[in-house]
Amino acid sequence: MRVIPHKALLLASALLLALAFVGQAQAGKVRIALAETPSDELAAFFVALDRARAMGLDYEWTAFSDEELAIQAILSGQMDIGFGTPYSAMQRAKAPVRIIFQLSKLKFFPVTSKKYSSLKDLDGEPILLHSRGGGTDSIANVIEDKLKIKFGKRSYVPGSANRIVALVAGQTDATIVDLSNKNKLVKTQGDKFNVLPMFEVDASDEALFANINWIKANEKDVDIFVRALVSVYRDMHKDSTIIRRETDPNGPIGQLPKEVLDSLDNFYRDAVAGGLYDPNGGGEKAARADLEWYSQAGQLQGDPASLKIEDFWYMEPLKRATQ
Repeated sequence: MRVIPHKALLLASALLLALAFVGQAQAGKVRIALAETPSDELAAFFVALDRARAMGLDYEWTAFSDEELAIQAILSGQMDIGFGTPYSAMQRAKAPVRIIFQLSKLKFFPVTSKKYSSLKDLDGEPILLHSRGGGTDSIANVIEDKLKIKFGKRSYVPGSANRIVALVAGQTDATIVDLSNKNKLVKTQGDKFNVLPMFEVDASDEALFANINWIKANEKDVDIFVRALVSVYRDMHKDSTIIRRETDPNGPIGQLPKEVLDSLDNFYRDAVAGGLYDPNGGGEKAARADLEWYSQAGQLQGDPASLKIEDFWYMEPLKRATQ
């Protein structure tokens, strides 16, 4: 499928906004906006897509260069279902979008050169993150709040693997990466870098969301999609090798380098053991954790206890899928 460059999306943004919500109830393919290109982290998602296709879902996907662009594509009506955690847009812009499934939790790890040995050492220091307003940005905000520190300049490079490359190349001394790439760094160059102690987080890193009107108008397709995701997540908690075994060799994940495919079993074994995935798609527990986290991260305003889950999540497809 396509990868949309950042500059092209920005140039087209005025047109997209002018077409807001056009075609939300159109019959035809479900248009899925990925927030990154296919990688080992998306293998389970593509297995779920294959299962959904077998159940009758017709879809196409587009990989955007970062989460912000994927979110805008949903807000504009250019795409139907997207990756991300658009809490700020839902509250501040009162966008009629809702989350329907937690794809992964914010299980991320600060990794640094030997210059630093604790998070407090990063006070005033530059840091490399995934995207502005995304999960790693929110982690940095909460670290600042909890530890009463302030990072220096924030730079952004999508993809944990790319940030590890920057760290190893000496282009940054501090970043935040996912479980898989943290483990790879420790295994290959653990003596050269530090993994800093980090507090537990249960909030969503990636979630599926869509315009609530589109969801209700396309209930059958949404139910198929969510059922397929639940089935994959439950199966991989029983046997994480299911992801490698069901990966289509001719699909986008099957076309990745052999070393990536050979590491899928280890990746999903570690991810499941590390609590990266909720076998029931998150639900109310994830929603409440999100409201608390993203309030503390500065992306939601107000007391988390006063925020209503139904203003941010639509639980019906997940309830039907998990019954």
